[in-house]
Amino acid sequence: MTFPVFLAHGALGVFDELIFVGVALAFIAMMGISWLRSRNESDDEAEPVAPIAMPPTDDIEPPERFKLE
Repeated sequence: MTFPVFLAHGALGVFDELIFVGVALAFIAMMGISWLRSRNESDDEAEPVAPIAMPPTDDIEPPERFKLE
């Protein structure tokens, strides 16, 4: 009895299927671990957000170039 090929069609035969499924399972496991870690992280531990620089509100024309800080 031969194993039917569903996902991968390479020169390795059945082993292509095993490699493909193994990579998919590893990816799903890493995504699950990442999801669990982010669920348990509090808002204080999240990455800080950089403040947004507001454009000048006065009637003075802004300089053509801005100094990088």
